[in-house]
Parts: sequence; structure tokens; C-alpha cells
Amino acid sequence: MTKSGAFIVFEGGEGAGKSTQERLLAEHLAAAGLPVLRTREPGGTPAAERIRAILLDPASAGLDIRAEALLFAAARGDHVARVVRPALQVGTTVICDRYLDSSVAYQGYGRQMDPEQVRQLSLWATFDLLPDLTIILDVEPRVGLARVSDPDRLEAEPLEYHERVRHGFLTIAAADPARYLVIDGSKAPDEIAVQVFAGVDALLASR
Repeated sequence: MTKSGAFIVFEGGEGAGKSTQERLLAEHLAAAGLPVLRTREPGGTPAAERIRAILLDPASAGLDIRAEALLFAAARGDHVARVVRPALQVGTTVICDRYLDSSVAYQGYGRQMDPEQVRQLSLWATFDLLPDLTIILDVEPRVGLARVSDPDRLEAEPLEYHERVRHGFLTIAAADPARYLVIDGSKAPDEIAVQVFAGVDALLASR
């Protein structure tokens, strides 16, 4: 299947400010006359939202780490099949809050599983769909977690877990710098937005 729209993903640890930057980017692209869809993971479809509720519910504490990885991949597979690919195929720019790299960082590095196995699971679930650009908002875990007022199951994990997650995101980006834009998430939102717009505009100009 041919992809015509751009697939842009925001990644980062907890409290990194992804939602603000996603909204600003969507407004920026819409003002330029581009069709835009904002979506999220886990979620984006009725089934995936139900999986999200299980994954983030503190009542799911103790969930087996492999079961956790499978649930994220299942939600992602449904989301891509029913929302992301159809939007891309009609030329819509898709802006997604989290995607495959979150699984690699949170389940691979965070849970100390094999990151490549986790990655391959999501590639299988999505028929190898990768973003055109992944923007990582990087913040110190202690800083980001201080911004969270009502932590869900993953946000409530120990600081050491979130430090491994951050290391995972930075390792992923360093391995393929052409597809990643790492931005200091501790900067003011308008400063971050300038960098986001520049990176996305350059991507769209090159397509």
C-alpha cells in the first residue's frame, strides 16, 4: 500500500509536554492548508482505547511484562490498520502521540527485555509501518514526573525505570539520526515549537 501523507510521531518520557507540541504543530499545518489528523497510542480506536484502559489502570499492577508488550502491540496493530494507514493513503498528515519507539523504550529498556524483540513485535503488528519523522522531547525523568499530578500505572513506576526509558529513547535516536529530532523538553513551549516546525517543514519540503 502506498503512503502519501506524512506520519509524524511525538515521543518522550512522562511530563515532556507532547500534547502541547502536538496541538501547536497541528495548528501550524492546518494554517498551511494541510489535512491533519491527531491521534494517540495506546488508543485511537474503540478496541485500542479499551486496551489502553487496562494498561494504564493502577489496578493492573503486576501485569506480566510479556503480556504488557503484547497488549501494546495489539492496540498498535488495530490503530494502524483502522486509523493511521487509511489517513495516510488519502494524503492526511498524521500526528501521533507515541508509537513503536515507546514500546521499545518502555518495555524493552524500561522492563529490561530485549529491545529488538519488542521492536520486531510492533513491526509485525503494523506491517512494518515506520514514521517519517519522530520528535523526541527529552526531559530529566525527575523533572517530567514532577509535572504529573495523578499518575497512572506506568507513571507510578520508580525513578530508575523512567531513567532507563529515557536512556532507551536517546539510544534509539542516536542509532538512526536521520529519522529523529531530539529536542530539549525543558525549554519554553514556544522555543520547542520553533524547532518542531522547522523539522517538520523541512520534512514536508523534501517529500
